[in-house]
Amino acid sequence: MLNRIIGPLLFLIFAWIVVSNNDARTIIAGIAIFLIGMHYMEDGFKLFSGGALETVLEKFTRSTPKAIGTGFLATAVVQSSSLVSVIVISFLSAELIGLTQAVGIVFGSNIGTTTTAWLVSTLGLKIKIAHYALPMLIFGVTMQFSRNNSYKGLGSVLIGLGFIFLGIDYMKDGFETLKQGLDLAEYAMQGYAGIFVYIVFGAIATVVIQSSSATMAIIITALATGQIDYINALSLAIGANIGTTVTAALGALASNKNGKRLAVAHLIFNIITGLFAVVFIYQLKDLVDVLAPLLSIPADDDAMRLALFHTIFNVCGVVIVTPFIGKLVRYLETLFREEELWRGRAKYLTSEVMEIPATALAALRKETVHLYDKSLEAIVHAMNLHRSEIYSDSSVDEVVEQSKRPIEIDIDEVYQRELKTLYAEILEYGSMSQAYMDQEGNNEIYELKVTARKIIEMVKDVRELQKNLNYYSKSRNRQIIEQYNRLRAQLVTVLRKIQEVREYEGDEAEILTQIEVQRASSSESEITLNHDVDALIREHKIDSGSASSLINDIGFTFSICKKLFSSAVTLWVKDDAIKELGDEYGDK
Repeated sequence: MLNRIIGPLLFLIFAWIVVSNNDARTIIAGIAIFLIGMHYMEDGFKLFSGGALETVLEKFTRSTPKAIGTGFLATAVVQSSSLVSVIVISFLSAELIGLTQAVGIVFGSNIGTTTTAWLVSTLGLKIKIAHYALPMLIFGVTMQFSRNNSYKGLGSVLIGLGFIFLGIDYMKDGFETLKQGLDLAEYAMQGYAGIFVYIVFGAIATVVIQSSSATMAIIITALATGQIDYINALSLAIGANIGTTVTAALGALASNKNGKRLAVAHLIFNIITGLFAVVFIYQLKDLVDVLAPLLSIPADDDAMRLALFHTIFNVCGVVIVTPFIGKLVRYLETLFREEELWRGRAKYLTSEVMEIPATALAALRKETVHLYDKSLEAIVHAMNLHRSEIYSDSSVDEVVEQSKRPIEIDIDEVYQRELKTLYAEILEYGSMSQAYMDQEGNNEIYELKVTARKIIEMVKDVRELQKNLNYYSKSRNRQIIEQYNRLRAQLVTVLRKIQEVREYEGDEAEILTQIEVQRASSSESEITLNHDVDALIREHKIDSGSASSLINDIGFTFSICKKLFSSAVTLWVKDDAIKELGDEYGDK
Protein backbone atom coordinates (compact mmCIF):
# COMPACT_ATOMS: atom_id res chain seq x y z
CA MET A 1 0.00 0.00 0.00
CA LEU A 2 2.82 2.38 0.96
CA ASN A 3 4.64 1.68 -2.33
CA ARG A 4 1.51 2.59 -4.28
CA ILE A 5 1.41 5.98 -2.54
CA ILE A 6 5.14 6.86 -2.60
CA GLY A 7 5.60 6.32 -6.35
CA PRO A 8 2.81 8.63 -7.53
CA LEU A 9 3.70 11.16 -4.80
CA LEU A 10 7.30 11.40 -5.96
CA PHE A 11 6.13 11.76 -9.54
CA LEU A 12 3.77 14.61 -8.58
CA ILE A 13 6.59 16.39 -6.72
CA PHE A 14 8.84 15.96 -9.76
CA ALA A 15 6.09 17.25 -12.07
CA TRP A 16 5.52 20.27 -9.83
CA ILE A 17 9.24 21.14 -9.95
CA VAL A 18 9.27 20.83 -13.73
CA VAL A 19 6.15 22.96 -14.18
CA SER A 20 6.81 25.63 -11.54
CA ASN A 21 10.55 26.30 -11.96
CA ASN A 22 11.74 27.37 -15.39
CA ASP A 23 15.45 26.90 -14.57
CA ALA A 24 14.92 23.41 -13.16
CA ARG A 25 12.81 22.57 -16.23
CA THR A 26 15.64 23.64 -18.52
CA ILE A 27 18.23 21.57 -16.63
CA ILE A 28 16.00 18.48 -16.49
CA ALA A 29 15.18 18.86 -20.19
CA GLY A 30 18.91 19.01 -20.88
CA ILE A 31 19.44 15.78 -18.94
CA ALA A 32 16.57 14.09 -20.81
CA ILE A 33 17.91 15.22 -24.20
CA PHE A 34 21.43 14.07 -23.23
CA LEU A 35 20.10 10.60 -22.31
CA ILE A 36 18.19 10.37 -25.61
CA GLY A 37 21.45 11.18 -27.36
CA MET A 38 23.27 8.39 -25.51
CA HIS A 39 20.53 5.94 -26.53
CA TYR A 40 20.80 6.93 -30.20
CA MET A 41 24.61 6.64 -30.02
CA GLU A 42 24.34 3.07 -28.71
CA ASP A 43 21.86 1.95 -31.35
CA GLY A 44 23.78 3.75 -34.08
CA PHE A 45 27.08 2.10 -33.33
CA LYS A 46 25.40 -1.33 -33.33
CA LEU A 47 24.36 -0.75 -36.95
CA PHE A 48 27.21 1.49 -38.14
CA SER A 49 30.04 -0.73 -36.94
CA GLY A 50 28.68 -3.66 -38.95
CA GLY A 51 30.16 -6.04 -36.39
CA ALA A 52 33.55 -4.26 -36.35
CA LEU A 53 33.22 -3.36 -32.67
CA GLU A 54 32.45 -6.98 -31.81
CA THR A 55 35.41 -8.16 -33.90
CA VAL A 56 37.77 -5.74 -32.14
CA LEU A 57 36.57 -6.80 -28.70
CA GLU A 58 36.95 -10.48 -29.60
CA LYS A 59 40.28 -10.39 -31.47
CA PHE A 60 42.31 -7.81 -29.56
CA THR A 61 41.84 -9.02 -26.00
CA ARG A 62 44.23 -11.97 -25.86
CA SER A 63 46.16 -10.53 -22.88
CA THR A 64 45.05 -8.41 -19.93
CA PRO A 65 46.86 -5.22 -21.08
CA LYS A 66 45.29 -5.61 -24.54
CA ALA A 67 41.86 -6.23 -22.99
CA ILE A 68 42.16 -3.08 -20.85
CA GLY A 69 43.35 -1.02 -23.82
CA THR A 70 40.62 -2.36 -26.07
CA GLY A 71 37.94 -1.69 -23.43
CA PHE A 72 39.20 1.88 -23.09
CA LEU A 73 39.28 2.58 -26.84
CA ALA A 74 35.91 0.95 -27.53
CA THR A 75 34.16 2.94 -24.79
CA ALA A 76 35.92 6.16 -25.76
CA VAL A 77 34.71 5.79 -29.34
CA VAL A 78 31.11 4.69 -28.74
CA GLN A 79 30.70 6.76 -25.56
CA SER A 80 28.73 3.97 -23.93
CA SER A 81 30.09 1.60 -21.33
CA SER A 82 26.69 -0.13 -21.21
CA LEU A 83 26.94 -1.09 -24.91
CA VAL A 84 30.45 -2.45 -24.35
CA SER A 85 29.20 -4.37 -21.29
CA VAL A 86 26.34 -5.93 -23.29
CA ILE A 87 28.77 -7.12 -25.96
CA VAL A 88 31.21 -8.46 -23.35
CA ILE A 89 28.46 -10.39 -21.53
CA SER A 90 27.21 -11.82 -24.83
CA PHE A 91 30.78 -12.90 -25.72
CA LEU A 92 31.12 -14.54 -22.32
CA SER A 93 27.81 -16.34 -22.74
CA ALA A 94 28.90 -17.63 -26.15
CA GLU A 95 32.35 -18.51 -24.72
CA LEU A 96 34.10 -16.39 -27.35
CA ILE A 97 36.23 -14.80 -24.63
CA GLY A 98 37.20 -15.85 -21.12
CA LEU A 99 36.29 -14.20 -17.83
CA THR A 100 39.80 -12.75 -17.45
CA GLN A 101 39.50 -10.96 -20.79
CA ALA A 102 36.00 -9.74 -19.93
CA VAL A 103 37.12 -8.28 -16.60
CA GLY A 104 40.04 -6.56 -18.36
CA ILE A 105 37.67 -4.99 -20.89
CA VAL A 106 35.40 -3.74 -18.08
CA PHE A 107 38.39 -2.18 -16.29
CA GLY A 108 39.45 -0.45 -19.50
CA SER A 109 35.86 0.64 -20.12
CA ASN A 110 35.89 2.46 -16.77
CA ILE A 111 38.76 4.60 -18.03
CA GLY A 112 36.96 5.03 -21.36
CA THR A 113 33.95 6.61 -19.64
CA THR A 114 36.16 9.50 -18.54
CA THR A 115 36.32 10.72 -22.15
CA THR A 116 32.75 12.02 -21.72
CA ALA A 117 34.03 14.41 -19.08
CA TRP A 118 36.71 15.63 -21.50
CA LEU A 119 34.12 16.04 -24.27
CA VAL A 120 31.83 18.11 -22.05
CA SER A 121 34.59 20.20 -20.45
CA THR A 122 36.22 21.07 -23.78
CA LEU A 123 33.74 21.15 -26.66
CA GLY A 124 30.65 21.43 -24.50
CA LEU A 125 31.75 24.49 -22.57
CA LYS A 126 34.25 26.18 -24.88
CA ILE A 127 32.07 26.60 -27.97
CA LYS A 128 28.38 27.10 -28.70
CA ILE A 129 27.81 23.45 -29.57
CA ALA A 130 24.08 23.94 -30.11
CA HIS A 131 25.03 25.50 -33.49
CA TYR A 132 26.64 22.18 -34.48
CA ALA A 133 23.85 20.07 -33.00
CA LEU A 134 21.18 21.17 -35.46
CA PRO A 135 23.10 20.22 -38.66
CA MET A 136 23.93 16.85 -37.06
CA LEU A 137 20.27 16.23 -36.35
CA ILE A 138 19.28 17.24 -39.89
CA PHE A 139 21.88 15.00 -41.57
CA GLY A 140 21.22 12.20 -39.10
CA VAL A 141 17.47 12.15 -39.74
CA THR A 142 18.07 12.30 -43.50
CA MET A 143 20.35 9.25 -43.33
CA GLN A 144 17.66 7.31 -41.46
CA PHE A 145 15.76 6.96 -44.74
CA SER A 146 18.59 4.92 -46.27
CA ARG A 147 18.14 1.19 -46.76
CA ASN A 148 21.81 0.63 -45.96
CA ASN A 149 22.30 -0.33 -42.31
CA SER A 150 25.69 1.38 -42.14
CA TYR A 151 24.19 4.70 -43.27
CA LYS A 152 21.27 4.23 -40.88
CA GLY A 153 23.73 3.57 -38.08
CA LEU A 154 25.83 6.61 -38.94
CA GLY A 155 22.61 8.65 -39.01
CA SER A 156 21.74 7.44 -35.51
CA VAL A 157 25.25 8.33 -34.31
CA LEU A 158 24.85 11.86 -35.70
CA ILE A 159 21.41 12.19 -34.11
CA GLY A 160 22.90 10.97 -30.82
CA LEU A 161 25.75 13.48 -30.95
CA GLY A 162 23.30 16.23 -31.87
CA PHE A 163 21.09 15.46 -28.88
CA ILE A 164 24.10 15.16 -26.56
CA PHE A 165 25.34 18.59 -27.66
CA LEU A 166 21.85 20.06 -27.25
CA GLY A 167 21.51 18.48 -23.82
CA ILE A 168 24.81 19.94 -22.64
CA ASP A 169 23.78 23.37 -23.92
CA TYR A 170 20.42 23.20 -22.13
CA MET A 171 22.07 22.14 -18.86
CA LYS A 172 24.64 24.91 -19.17
CA ASP A 173 21.96 27.58 -19.80
CA GLY A 174 19.82 26.21 -16.98
CA PHE A 175 22.60 26.37 -14.39
CA GLU A 176 23.65 29.86 -15.52
CA THR A 177 20.15 31.30 -15.10
CA LEU A 178 19.56 29.32 -11.91
CA LYS A 179 22.52 31.09 -10.28
CA GLN A 180 20.76 34.43 -10.63
CA GLY A 181 18.03 33.26 -8.24
CA LEU A 182 19.73 30.47 -6.30
CA ASP A 183 23.46 29.99 -5.79
CA LEU A 184 24.03 26.38 -4.81
CA ALA A 185 27.68 27.16 -4.10
CA GLU A 186 26.56 28.87 -0.90
CA TYR A 187 25.73 25.37 0.42
CA ALA A 188 29.24 24.01 -0.20
CA MET A 189 30.55 21.77 2.58
CA GLN A 190 34.20 21.61 3.54
CA GLY A 191 36.27 18.74 4.97
CA TYR A 192 35.62 15.03 4.85
CA ALA A 193 32.01 15.49 5.99
CA GLY A 194 31.32 17.45 2.80
CA ILE A 195 33.21 14.87 0.75
CA PHE A 196 31.08 12.00 2.04
CA VAL A 197 27.81 13.93 1.61
CA TYR A 198 28.59 14.81 -2.01
CA ILE A 199 29.79 11.28 -2.77
CA VAL A 200 26.35 10.08 -1.66
CA PHE A 201 24.67 12.75 -3.83
CA GLY A 202 26.74 11.70 -6.85
CA ALA A 203 25.93 8.02 -6.34
CA ILE A 204 22.20 8.69 -5.91
CA ALA A 205 22.11 10.90 -9.02
CA THR A 206 23.74 8.16 -11.09
CA VAL A 207 21.36 5.50 -9.80
CA VAL A 208 18.34 7.69 -10.58
CA ILE A 209 19.56 8.81 -14.02
CA GLN A 210 21.07 5.39 -14.83
CA SER A 211 24.04 7.00 -16.59
CA SER A 212 27.36 8.06 -15.09
CA SER A 213 28.09 10.01 -18.29
CA ALA A 214 24.96 12.12 -17.80
CA THR A 215 25.85 12.64 -14.13
CA MET A 216 29.35 13.82 -15.08
CA ALA A 217 27.85 16.19 -17.65
CA ILE A 218 25.63 17.69 -14.93
CA ILE A 219 28.56 18.00 -12.49
CA ILE A 220 30.82 19.67 -15.05
CA THR A 221 28.21 22.16 -16.26
CA ALA A 222 27.26 22.98 -12.65
CA LEU A 223 30.94 23.47 -11.79
CA ALA A 224 31.61 25.60 -14.88
CA THR A 225 28.71 27.91 -14.01
CA GLY A 226 29.92 28.23 -10.42
CA GLN A 227 26.98 26.38 -8.88
CA ILE A 228 29.18 23.93 -6.94
CA ASP A 229 32.57 24.14 -5.27
CA TYR A 230 35.58 22.45 -6.93
CA ILE A 231 36.30 19.98 -4.09
CA ASN A 232 32.59 19.12 -3.88
CA ALA A 233 32.62 18.47 -7.64
CA LEU A 234 35.51 16.04 -7.16
CA SER A 235 33.45 14.23 -4.51
CA LEU A 236 30.43 14.09 -6.82
CA ALA A 237 32.62 12.53 -9.53
CA ILE A 238 33.72 9.81 -7.10
CA GLY A 239 30.07 9.24 -6.18
CA ALA A 240 29.13 8.94 -9.86
CA ASN A 241 31.68 6.16 -10.24
CA ILE A 242 30.27 4.34 -7.23
CA GLY A 243 26.72 4.84 -8.54
CA THR A 244 27.55 2.99 -11.77
CA THR A 245 28.16 -0.08 -9.61
CA VAL A 246 24.59 0.03 -8.33
CA THR A 247 23.15 0.42 -11.84
CA ALA A 248 25.34 -2.45 -13.08
CA ALA A 249 24.21 -4.64 -10.16
CA LEU A 250 20.54 -3.87 -10.83
CA GLY A 251 21.00 -4.71 -14.50
CA ALA A 252 22.78 -7.96 -13.64
CA LEU A 253 19.89 -9.27 -11.53
CA ALA A 254 18.11 -10.42 -14.70
CA SER A 255 21.33 -11.52 -16.40
CA ASN A 256 22.99 -14.93 -16.48
CA LYS A 257 25.89 -16.01 -14.30
CA ASN A 258 28.41 -14.21 -16.54
CA GLY A 259 26.62 -10.89 -16.23
CA LYS A 260 26.41 -11.30 -12.47
CA ARG A 261 30.11 -12.16 -12.21
CA LEU A 262 31.03 -9.07 -14.24
CA ALA A 263 28.78 -6.96 -12.01
CA VAL A 264 30.65 -8.27 -8.95
CA ALA A 265 33.99 -7.48 -10.63
CA HIS A 266 32.70 -3.97 -11.39
CA LEU A 267 31.55 -3.59 -7.79
CA ILE A 268 34.91 -4.65 -6.38
CA PHE A 269 36.79 -2.40 -8.80
CA ASN A 270 34.65 0.68 -8.02
CA ILE A 271 34.77 0.13 -4.26
CA ILE A 272 38.57 -0.09 -4.31
CA THR A 273 38.84 2.87 -6.69
CA GLY A 274 36.36 4.91 -4.65
CA LEU A 275 38.15 4.19 -1.35
CA PHE A 276 41.47 5.13 -2.90
CA ALA A 277 40.05 8.38 -4.30
CA VAL A 278 38.42 9.33 -0.98
CA VAL A 279 41.51 8.63 1.13
CA PHE A 280 43.84 10.44 -1.23
CA ILE A 281 41.44 13.07 -2.59
CA TYR A 282 43.60 16.02 -1.56
CA GLN A 283 46.78 14.35 -2.84
CA LEU A 284 45.06 13.61 -6.16
CA LYS A 285 43.88 17.25 -6.26
CA ASP A 286 47.51 18.35 -5.81
CA LEU A 287 48.58 15.94 -8.56
CA VAL A 288 46.02 17.54 -10.88
CA ASP A 289 47.50 20.96 -10.03
CA VAL A 290 50.93 19.65 -11.04
CA LEU A 291 49.82 17.95 -14.27
CA ALA A 292 47.34 20.60 -15.47
CA PRO A 293 49.97 23.14 -16.63
CA LEU A 294 51.84 20.35 -18.45
CA LEU A 295 48.63 19.63 -20.39
CA SER A 296 48.03 23.34 -21.09
CA ILE A 297 44.97 23.41 -18.82
CA PRO A 298 44.44 26.97 -17.47
CA ALA A 299 44.58 27.42 -13.70
CA ASP A 300 41.01 28.77 -13.63
CA ASP A 301 39.50 25.99 -15.80
CA ASP A 302 37.99 23.84 -13.05
CA ALA A 303 35.91 21.83 -15.54
CA MET A 304 38.95 20.45 -17.39
CA ARG A 305 40.77 19.91 -14.10
CA LEU A 306 37.78 17.85 -12.91
CA ALA A 307 37.98 15.78 -16.12
CA LEU A 308 41.70 15.22 -15.43
CA PHE A 309 40.95 14.19 -11.83
CA HIS A 310 38.26 11.77 -13.05
CA THR A 311 40.73 10.16 -15.44
CA ILE A 312 43.58 9.97 -12.91
CA PHE A 313 41.67 8.17 -10.16
CA ASN A 314 40.16 5.68 -12.63
CA VAL A 315 43.60 4.93 -14.06
CA CYS A 316 44.92 4.52 -10.51
CA GLY A 317 42.11 2.07 -9.79
CA VAL A 318 43.09 -0.06 -12.80
CA VAL A 319 46.76 0.04 -11.79
CA ILE A 320 45.90 -1.05 -8.24
CA VAL A 321 43.50 -3.88 -9.14
CA THR A 322 45.09 -5.33 -12.31
CA PRO A 323 47.95 -7.23 -10.56
CA PHE A 324 45.28 -9.18 -8.66
CA ILE A 325 43.07 -9.91 -11.65
CA GLY A 326 43.96 -13.63 -11.63
CA LYS A 327 42.85 -14.05 -8.01
CA LEU A 328 39.75 -11.96 -8.69
CA VAL A 329 38.73 -14.18 -11.61
CA ARG A 330 39.26 -17.36 -9.58
CA TYR A 331 36.99 -15.90 -6.91
CA LEU A 332 34.35 -14.86 -9.48
CA GLU A 333 34.27 -18.37 -10.94
CA THR A 334 33.14 -19.72 -7.56
CA LEU A 335 30.04 -17.51 -7.67
CA PHE A 336 26.61 -18.37 -9.12
CA ARG A 337 27.66 -21.95 -9.89
CA GLU A 338 24.17 -23.24 -9.13
CA GLU A 339 23.07 -21.90 -12.52
CA GLU A 340 25.44 -24.36 -14.19
CA LEU A 341 23.64 -27.33 -12.60
CA TRP A 342 20.37 -26.84 -14.45
CA ARG A 343 19.60 -29.71 -16.78
CA GLY A 344 17.71 -29.33 -19.99
CA ARG A 345 18.34 -25.58 -20.18
CA ALA A 346 20.34 -23.50 -22.62
CA LYS A 347 23.95 -22.85 -21.62
CA TYR A 348 24.79 -20.07 -24.08
CA LEU A 349 21.55 -18.30 -24.99
CA THR A 350 20.74 -15.08 -23.13
CA SER A 351 18.87 -11.90 -23.95
CA GLU A 352 22.24 -10.09 -24.26
CA VAL A 353 23.42 -12.58 -26.86
CA MET A 354 20.45 -12.11 -29.19
CA GLU A 355 21.10 -8.45 -30.00
CA ILE A 356 24.67 -8.97 -31.23
CA PRO A 357 24.63 -10.85 -34.58
CA ALA A 358 28.13 -12.34 -34.29
CA THR A 359 27.58 -13.69 -30.79
CA ALA A 360 24.02 -14.77 -31.54
CA LEU A 361 25.30 -17.01 -34.33
CA ALA A 362 28.18 -18.33 -32.23
CA ALA A 363 25.89 -18.99 -29.24
CA LEU A 364 23.25 -20.73 -31.36
CA ARG A 365 25.91 -22.93 -32.95
CA LYS A 366 27.33 -23.86 -29.52
CA GLU A 367 23.83 -24.50 -28.17
CA THR A 368 23.06 -26.77 -31.11
CA VAL A 369 26.28 -28.67 -30.37
CA HIS A 370 25.10 -28.85 -26.75
CA LEU A 371 21.80 -30.36 -27.94
CA TYR A 372 23.77 -32.75 -30.17
CA ASP A 373 25.90 -33.94 -27.23
CA LYS A 374 22.95 -34.47 -24.90
CA SER A 375 20.95 -36.25 -27.62
CA LEU A 376 23.93 -38.38 -28.55
CA GLU A 377 24.20 -39.58 -24.97
CA ALA A 378 20.56 -40.73 -25.10
CA ILE A 379 21.00 -42.37 -28.51
CA VAL A 380 24.13 -44.25 -27.49
CA HIS A 381 22.57 -45.54 -24.26
CA ALA A 382 19.43 -46.60 -26.11
CA MET A 383 21.69 -48.74 -28.32
CA ASN A 384 23.20 -50.27 -25.13
CA LEU A 385 26.54 -48.56 -25.76
CA HIS A 386 28.77 -46.29 -23.71
CA ARG A 387 30.49 -43.20 -25.13
CA SER A 388 33.70 -44.00 -23.26
CA GLU A 389 33.86 -47.35 -25.07
CA ILE A 390 32.86 -45.89 -28.45
CA TYR A 391 35.75 -43.41 -28.35
CA SER A 392 38.26 -45.87 -26.85
CA ASP A 393 41.08 -47.65 -28.68
CA SER A 394 39.12 -50.91 -28.76
CA SER A 395 38.02 -52.26 -32.12
CA VAL A 396 34.41 -51.76 -33.21
CA ASP A 397 33.67 -55.48 -32.80
CA GLU A 398 35.12 -55.46 -29.27
CA VAL A 399 32.99 -52.46 -28.30
CA VAL A 400 29.82 -54.18 -29.56
CA GLU A 401 30.72 -57.51 -27.97
CA GLN A 402 31.41 -55.88 -24.58
CA SER A 403 28.10 -53.96 -24.63
CA LYS A 404 25.50 -56.70 -24.47
CA ARG A 405 23.66 -55.74 -21.31
CA PRO A 406 20.61 -53.46 -21.87
CA ILE A 407 20.94 -49.97 -20.40
CA GLU A 408 17.84 -48.76 -18.61
CA ILE A 409 16.90 -45.46 -20.22
CA ASP A 410 13.48 -44.01 -20.93
CA ILE A 411 13.92 -42.04 -24.14
CA ASP A 412 10.54 -40.34 -23.78
CA GLU A 413 11.42 -39.15 -20.28
CA VAL A 414 14.85 -37.89 -21.38
CA TYR A 415 13.23 -36.04 -24.27
CA GLN A 416 10.62 -34.39 -22.07
CA ARG A 417 12.98 -33.61 -19.17
CA GLU A 418 16.16 -32.53 -20.95
CA LEU A 419 15.84 -32.20 -24.72
CA LYS A 420 12.46 -30.69 -25.48
CA THR A 421 13.04 -27.48 -23.51
CA LEU A 422 16.53 -27.05 -24.92
CA TYR A 423 15.27 -27.58 -28.47
CA ALA A 424 12.44 -25.08 -27.88
CA GLU A 425 14.90 -22.46 -26.60
CA ILE A 426 17.08 -22.90 -29.70
CA LEU A 427 14.05 -22.34 -31.94
CA GLU A 428 12.85 -19.36 -29.89
CA TYR A 429 16.22 -17.61 -29.66
CA GLY A 430 16.96 -18.38 -33.29
CA SER A 431 13.72 -16.80 -34.43
CA MET A 432 14.15 -13.75 -32.20
CA SER A 433 17.80 -13.27 -33.24
CA GLN A 434 16.82 -13.22 -36.91
CA ALA A 435 15.33 -9.77 -36.37
CA TYR A 436 18.90 -8.44 -35.94
CA MET A 437 20.44 -10.41 -38.85
CA ASP A 438 21.23 -9.76 -42.48
CA GLN A 439 20.25 -12.33 -45.11
CA GLU A 440 23.44 -14.35 -44.66
CA GLY A 441 22.90 -14.53 -40.91
CA ASN A 442 19.27 -15.53 -41.39
CA ASN A 443 20.33 -18.37 -43.68
CA GLU A 444 22.83 -19.63 -41.10
CA ILE A 445 20.25 -19.54 -38.31
CA TYR A 446 17.80 -21.43 -40.53
CA GLU A 447 20.45 -24.14 -41.08
CA LEU A 448 21.03 -24.42 -37.34
CA LYS A 449 17.31 -24.72 -36.61
CA VAL A 450 16.98 -27.43 -39.26
CA THR A 451 19.96 -29.24 -37.73
CA ALA A 452 18.40 -29.01 -34.25
CA ARG A 453 15.24 -30.56 -35.68
CA LYS A 454 17.23 -33.41 -37.25
CA ILE A 455 18.96 -34.06 -33.93
CA ILE A 456 15.59 -34.38 -32.20
CA GLU A 457 14.38 -36.65 -35.01
CA MET A 458 17.38 -38.93 -34.34
CA VAL A 459 16.21 -39.30 -30.75
CA LYS A 460 12.73 -40.25 -31.94
CA ASP A 461 14.22 -42.74 -34.44
CA VAL A 462 16.25 -44.48 -31.73
CA ARG A 463 13.17 -44.69 -29.50
CA GLU A 464 11.60 -47.06 -32.05
CA LEU A 465 14.87 -48.89 -32.57
CA GLN A 466 15.45 -49.45 -28.84
CA LYS A 467 12.28 -51.50 -28.37
CA ASN A 468 13.22 -54.16 -30.91
CA LEU A 469 16.90 -54.12 -29.96
CA ASN A 470 16.14 -55.02 -26.34
CA TYR A 471 13.48 -57.51 -27.35
CA TYR A 472 15.63 -59.44 -29.84
CA SER A 473 18.76 -59.27 -27.68
CA LYS A 474 17.08 -62.03 -25.60
CA SER A 475 16.32 -64.13 -28.68
CA ARG A 476 17.77 -67.62 -29.11
CA ASN A 477 18.18 -66.95 -32.83
CA ARG A 478 21.86 -66.11 -33.25
CA GLN A 479 21.25 -64.68 -36.73
CA ILE A 480 18.90 -61.94 -35.57
CA ILE A 481 21.25 -60.98 -32.71
CA GLU A 482 24.13 -60.75 -35.16
CA GLN A 483 22.18 -58.41 -37.46
CA TYR A 484 21.36 -56.05 -34.58
CA ASN A 485 25.01 -56.10 -33.55
CA ARG A 486 25.89 -55.07 -37.09
CA LEU A 487 23.53 -52.09 -36.73
CA ARG A 488 25.22 -51.10 -33.48
CA ALA A 489 28.64 -51.52 -35.09
CA GLN A 490 27.54 -49.23 -37.93
CA LEU A 491 26.55 -46.54 -35.45
CA VAL A 492 29.88 -46.88 -33.58
CA THR A 493 31.80 -46.54 -36.87
CA VAL A 494 29.92 -43.39 -37.86
CA LEU A 495 30.25 -41.80 -34.42
CA ARG A 496 33.99 -42.44 -34.37
CA LYS A 497 34.44 -40.82 -37.76
CA ILE A 498 32.35 -37.79 -36.78
CA GLN A 499 34.41 -37.40 -33.60
CA GLU A 500 37.58 -37.39 -35.73
CA VAL A 501 36.02 -34.73 -37.92
CA ARG A 502 35.01 -32.71 -34.86
CA GLU A 503 38.54 -32.73 -33.46
CA TYR A 504 40.23 -32.12 -36.84
CA GLU A 505 41.74 -28.63 -37.08
CA GLY A 506 42.96 -28.70 -40.66
CA ASP A 507 41.45 -27.76 -44.00
CA GLU A 508 37.63 -27.77 -43.99
CA ALA A 509 37.62 -29.30 -47.47
CA GLU A 510 39.39 -32.30 -45.92
CA ILE A 511 36.68 -32.45 -43.23
CA LEU A 512 34.03 -32.58 -45.91
CA THR A 513 35.95 -35.25 -47.82
CA GLN A 514 36.10 -37.46 -44.73
CA ILE A 515 32.37 -37.02 -44.13
CA GLU A 516 31.49 -37.83 -47.74
CA VAL A 517 33.70 -40.94 -47.80
CA GLN A 518 32.04 -42.24 -44.64
CA ARG A 519 28.59 -41.28 -45.94
CA ALA A 520 29.19 -43.31 -49.12
CA SER A 521 30.46 -46.25 -47.06
CA SER A 522 27.37 -46.03 -44.86
CA SER A 523 25.06 -46.11 -47.89
CA GLU A 524 26.80 -49.24 -49.16
CA SER A 525 26.44 -50.86 -45.75
CA GLU A 526 22.71 -50.14 -45.76
CA ILE A 527 22.34 -51.87 -49.13
CA THR A 528 24.45 -54.83 -47.97
CA LEU A 529 22.44 -55.26 -44.76
CA ASN A 530 19.14 -55.25 -46.63
CA HIS A 531 20.47 -57.84 -49.09
CA ASP A 532 21.66 -60.02 -46.19
CA VAL A 533 18.22 -59.85 -44.56
CA ASP A 534 16.66 -60.93 -47.86
CA ALA A 535 19.05 -63.90 -47.95
CA LEU A 536 18.19 -64.87 -44.35
CA ILE A 537 14.48 -64.83 -45.23
CA ARG A 538 15.01 -67.01 -48.28
CA GLU A 539 17.09 -69.46 -46.25
CA HIS A 540 14.41 -69.49 -43.50
CA LYS A 541 16.98 -68.47 -40.88
CA ILE A 542 14.67 -65.72 -39.57
CA ASP A 543 10.89 -65.55 -39.61
CA SER A 544 8.88 -62.87 -41.40
CA GLY A 545 7.99 -61.04 -38.17
CA SER A 546 11.63 -60.70 -37.16
CA ALA A 547 12.54 -59.73 -40.72
CA SER A 548 9.99 -56.91 -40.90
CA SER A 549 11.23 -55.53 -37.55
CA LEU A 550 14.83 -55.78 -38.69
CA ILE A 551 14.17 -54.05 -42.02
CA ASN A 552 12.42 -51.20 -40.22
CA ASP A 553 15.29 -50.90 -37.76
CA ILE A 554 17.85 -50.81 -40.58
CA GLY A 555 15.90 -47.82 -41.89
CA PHE A 556 15.93 -46.15 -38.46
CA THR A 557 19.66 -46.80 -37.98
CA PHE A 558 20.71 -45.37 -41.31
CA SER A 559 18.29 -42.48 -40.94
CA ILE A 560 20.20 -41.63 -37.75
CA CYS A 561 23.52 -41.98 -39.61
CA LYS A 562 22.40 -39.65 -42.42
CA LYS A 563 21.24 -37.05 -39.92
CA LEU A 564 24.55 -37.37 -38.07
CA PHE A 565 26.45 -36.64 -41.29
CA SER A 566 24.19 -33.70 -42.12
CA SER A 567 24.56 -32.28 -38.59
CA ALA A 568 28.35 -32.66 -38.78
CA VAL A 569 28.49 -30.60 -41.99
CA THR A 570 26.42 -27.80 -40.46
CA LEU A 571 28.17 -27.74 -37.09
CA TRP A 572 31.81 -28.25 -38.05
CA VAL A 573 32.13 -26.94 -41.61
CA LYS A 574 32.06 -23.13 -41.52
CA ASP A 575 32.93 -22.22 -45.12
CA ASP A 576 29.68 -21.70 -47.07
CA ALA A 577 31.12 -22.72 -50.44
CA ILE A 578 32.45 -26.00 -49.02
CA LYS A 579 29.18 -26.56 -47.15
CA GLU A 580 27.17 -26.12 -50.36
CA LEU A 581 29.39 -28.69 -52.04
CA GLY A 582 28.58 -31.10 -49.21
CA ASP A 583 24.86 -30.46 -49.72
CA GLU A 584 25.21 -31.36 -53.40
CA TYR A 585 26.89 -34.67 -52.56
CA GLY A 586 24.41 -35.35 -49.79
CA ASP A 587 21.43 -34.96 -52.11
CA LYS A 588 22.66 -37.62 -54.50
